[in-house]
Amino acid sequence: MPAEKTTVLMLDEELVFTLRELSRSCDLAAEDLIAMVEEGVLAPRGASPSDWRFPAADLRRVHTALRLQRDLGVNLAGVALALEMLDEMQALRARVRVLERLLD
Repeated sequence: MPAEKTTVLMLDEELVFTLRELSRSCDLAAEDLIAMVEEGVLAPRGASPSDWRFPAADLRRVHTALRLQRDLGVNLAGVALALEMLDEMQALRARVRVLERLLD
């Protein structure tokens, strides 16, 4: 059985993608990304798909969403909820680290 391939993404946090660029980078149809925006998985800047700009972090977010769908069979609404909870957990961990440093 072949080992699972792991990809590590090193991105410039100031990098911004258009819908077409993100679609190409994720190897995903633009319609799938639009569905992710409609479900709240992604929140691009801009008024319409042709104006949308996605921060570099959204590339990782899309990959995480796709893994949740593929590996756990989570639907798009569940992906949005799971990502929201993961974001909250990350923010809480950061706050705990700050508090721990203050206590030391």
